[in-house]
Amino acid sequence: MSGHSKWAQIKRQKGAADAKRSNLFSKLSKSISVAARQGKDLSSNMRLKMAVEMAKSANMPHDNIERAIKRGAGELEGQIIEEVVYEGFGPGGVALVIRALTDNRNRTIGDLRSLLIKHGGHLGQANSVLRLFDLTGVVRVDRSESLTPHNVEALELALIDAGADDVQEGADGLTVLAPPETLSKIEEVIRSKNLTVAASSIDYVPKTPVAVEPNQKTSLETLLEELNSLDDVDEIFTNVEN
Repeated sequence: MSGHSKWAQIKRQKGAADAKRSNLFSKLSKSISVAARQGKDLSSNMRLKMAVEMAKSANMPHDNIERAIKRGAGELEGQIIEEVVYEGFGPGGVALVIRALTDNRNRTIGDLRSLLIKHGGHLGQANSVLRLFDLTGVVRVDRSESLTPHNVEALELALIDAGADDVQEGADGLTVLAPPETLSKIEEVIRSKNLTVAASSIDYVPKTPVAVEPNQKTSLETLLEELNSLDDVDEIFTNVEN
């Protein structure tokens, strides 16, 4: 549960009901529009590139993606969406970083406050939570026939040379942690080894993950599901160990 919730949400909702897909597409559209403010060129706007790739992974229609880009670039009329990062605490004092994309801060903070209080949490003051996280580039590579033990060793060395801080191997593949500004180089190295980038994002990664008591885990999972159901919530990161 320590971050990357949007990617997990996309994987869960690929076969979901229309209402859930609509909610997901709305979130992705906002993410694309906010990223497109920095330019429409995917080759020079890494954030837009990642947002578009995530939308494609969710099978979001091409026309929807194009409209979101044009809206963000100021070529279409529409509500102004801004990115706001909120800090809070959940059951058992679990730290939460909530990234929202909203056209109404009062509505968003009111919804967040109500849900957190409902589940035994509360909003935090500035830097009460962010100090517990590092803003980190995260790239995931799915396990495949090309990802042999020999290839993994060579890939890890190449990724470290490209600026990676850490390469973690799991049953599903590799997770690469790196400074956000090195993401393009990291992805180039992965593709040069004939491997596919499964996901690429800039996440809040906890400096020291913490364990959650079993009796609090269910409450936390319920809170995260309800927060994710809010249209304004883009991503949620926690300091809970995986």
